[in-house]
Amino acid sequence: MPGGKPAGLPCPHLDRARRCTLFGRPERPAVCRTLAPSAEMCGGSSGHAMVWLARLERVTRP
Repeated sequence: MPGGKPAGLPCPHLDRARRCTLFGRPERPAVCRTLAPSAEMCGGSSGHAMVWLARLERVTRP
């Protein structure tokens, strides 16, 4: 995605289980390769992580 992924839309490289289809491949975007998940971000559930990521989407919208 040359211009970046639009905020609020899921990554087009996720499969139906929301797993990255580019994981481990050289074409995986740098922002994804360098994202360092933390306990604060991931919490105790995937639901917590999704809320955190949705917040990131909101605060980074142009």
